[in-house]
Amino acid sequence: MHSLPVLVLNSGSSSIKFAVYEAGDGARTRLLEGAADGIGTDEGQFWIKNAEGKRLTDEKPALPTRAEAFARVEQALKPGALPAVKIPALGAIGHRMVSGGPTVVENQRITPGLIDEMEKYTAFAPLHTPIAVYIMREALRLFPGVPNFVCLDSWFHRTMAPVAARMPIPEEYAAMGVRRFGAHGLSYESIVYQLQPRVPERLIVAHLGNGASISAIWRGACVDTSMGLTPTGGLISGTRTGDIDPGVLLFILRKIGERTTGTAEAADELETVAAKKAGLLGVSGLSNDMRDLREAIKAGNKSARLAVEQFTWTVKKWIGAFTAELGGVDMLVFTGGIGENDIDSRAEICAGLDALGIVLDAERNKKCVEARGAAVISAEGSPAEVRVIPPAEDLMIVNHVVRLMGK
Repeated sequence: MHSLPVLVLNSGSSSIKFAVYEAGDGARTRLLEGAADGIGTDEGQFWIKNAEGKRLTDEKPALPTRAEAFARVEQALKPGALPAVKIPALGAIGHRMVSGGPTVVENQRITPGLIDEMEKYTAFAPLHTPIAVYIMREALRLFPGVPNFVCLDSWFHRTMAPVAARMPIPEEYAAMGVRRFGAHGLSYESIVYQLQPRVPERLIVAHLGNGASISAIWRGACVDTSMGLTPTGGLISGTRTGDIDPGVLLFILRKIGERTTGTAEAADELETVAAKKAGLLGVSGLSNDMRDLREAIKAGNKSARLAVEQFTWTVKKWIGAFTAELGGVDMLVFTGGIGENDIDSRAEICAGLDALGIVLDAERNKKCVEARGAAVISAEGSPAEVRVIPPAEDLMIVNHVVRLMGK
């Protein structure tokens, strides 16, 4: 395989990120990247950057629906749409998918039947699956003859043993596929990839962003992760509860049931509460954006402080749990928007973890944001190395596409 132009489509609950790579014979060259953000809100954004990071498009259009957002992406990829970049004819398309459910567990070529099968398990990633399957169908229609491949976040977590993956529920529900699937797998996989050939034996990676999770990795393979059946579990996130007493959800459900008539309607409203109105937003009553909350803390906002303290406290607890599970920790990696950019969150999370061998260097921690890349932020002599490494999910998708095309 000498040259393979690959389009990467990475859809989120309110965004569509895309990139075009030239791949083949070990080379991976990104030609452009872009995103349609703020889908379904009043703050739509559409931008495209070239290989050097120069913005070729920077607009703030109305993006009320995923259809209008993806139409923007499709138009931008047409021949001649971007005179500053020569986009080759696509050889393959790779799609990120959080979870394909219990029946689709391997990265593979997409067919209409496969999309239908994954759509059956929308409840396993309700904020992400609908837009992902929509884009897959559109890509098959708009780019006939170009092979499409699904790359699953859950694929990285397939190595978890039953003790970690099995939920403590009756067998009848476990038989329906209810188990721990995890998320952010492509991010975790990319961290392991970037650490090669010296992947530490006992590795903990914290992917901290609007969606947040953490994973325990033994010799490059996942042994446990914080998110469960859906991305709502695990750590407190921007708008998600994270792990919570099921009794709380039952209490809220009964309250919702007092003013609704249908089971599905009540379940939908509960899902909105747990996945879109909770977390940092729910506790602070202000915002799900860590930057906003840090500014509010400076102004004396106690609710913002509590939200942030709960976030960092929860991450700290999971680090302790995973250190016990791994029998120690050789390296802790921060990644994701908060993990890479929020100096204070990293410092607050690592404070008091000396007994686990995690000792942060305050100056290195401050300077690492300026470095804009992988950086060591642990102190000299710290038994465990602490690093900040940006994820490379798109690169992992390209690697999987190349491998699958080779088959």
